[in-house]
Amino acid sequence: QVQLVESGGGLVQAGGSLRLSCAASGRTFSLYGMGWFRQAPGKEREFVAAISWSGSSTKNADSVKGRFTISRDNAKNSVYLEMNNLKPEDTAVYYCNHGAYGKNYCSGSGCYPFEPLGSWGQGTQVTVSS
Repeated sequence: QVQLVESGGGLVQAGGSLRLSCAASGRTFSLYGMGWFRQAPGKEREFVAAISWSGSSTKNADSVKGRFTISRDNAKNSVYLEMNNLKPEDTAVYYCNHGAYGKNYCSGSGCYPFEPLGSWGQGTQVTVSS
């Protein structure tokens, strides 16, 4: 079983950058795809980005393409989300999860190419001021 802890959130001005980290425990981390999601107040949790188990393939939500980059380091059991040119609408709690990369998954917020498999952690708050 993979357990995950997110960190790196904070308060930043519009146009700024943040780098989120997700530390995983468990020997099976490198066997799974990994994804980042976010949930803004009053909204459903939505897909942000995903990466394959090897790190060779990634997928981003349209709303973050060209601004956010997902990466992973299997030697460190970690996945990252580099966020640039942040906008006030990026304000949310950000969560990571392991799961099935490339598998179509639908929830209340829509359909996306990553099925989360684990429990949700505490997340990390990102607040972007205008």
